[in-house]
Amino acid sequence: MRIRVVNPNTTRAMTDTIEQCAQAVAGRGTLLDAVTTEMGPASIESHYDEALSVPGILAAIRRGEKEGIDGYVIACFGDPGLDAARELASGPVIGIAEAAMHTASHLGGFSIVTTLSRTIGRADELVYRYGMQRFCRGIHACDIPVLALEDPDARKIVTEACGDAVDADGSDAIVLGCAGMADLCSHIRDEIGVPVIDGVAAATLTVQSLITLGLRKSGRGEFAAPPPKLYSGLLRSFGSNS
Repeated sequence: MRIRVVNPNTTRAMTDTIEQCAQAVAGRGTLLDAVTTEMGPASIESHYDEALSVPGILAAIRRGEKEGIDGYVIACFGDPGLDAARELASGPVIGIAEAAMHTASHLGGFSIVTTLSRTIGRADELVYRYGMQRFCRGIHACDIPVLALEDPDARKIVTEACGDAVDADGSDAIVLGCAGMADLCSHIRDEIGVPVIDGVAAATLTVQSLITLGLRKSGRGEFAAPPPKLYSGLLRSFGSNS
């Protein structure tokens, strides 16, 4: 099977980190790659960033369909463009927030630790979208910008924020609220002593499982292919005339 992990921002270094974490859990016989979108923001830290990341995501999905990709991971905790991507793809498309929350719910109550405080609202919205209110005990920010997660002090700050979240919420697990935190997962788990869920790994395994089970979308109803029509201006290439 072929799985593609789509990094919705345009920072190649983050794509490399994401790919390493996804490859670590890919099963034998799974061909996995990660791609950086060709248009969009350098990082996603606002509703504006998220909205402008979606065309790049959809362009990556369209290319994947031509290349015979079997399933996709959208590697941003806001799960941007997830519904639209599911309309375009013939196989499963999973967002990392969706996968991380569902995985964590199997272990008990969880806390989410995200990057900037302004992203807490989006994380809270997704908790309700995915029906995770019963399991999510709190959402916390470490107030580190996404692209600063590679700084030497970031690991310590994120780890301390996770430990504080467990103490404050009495949680059984931590969900990391950014794809850029994926490589911190095992370190944080060892430091704070509770399960830590990285959505990149969780989503990769979810896609892999769905493909293994032979489950694809039906092509009917809400996630049928979008109706053909013309698009104008910068979005002209997304129309049915492209």
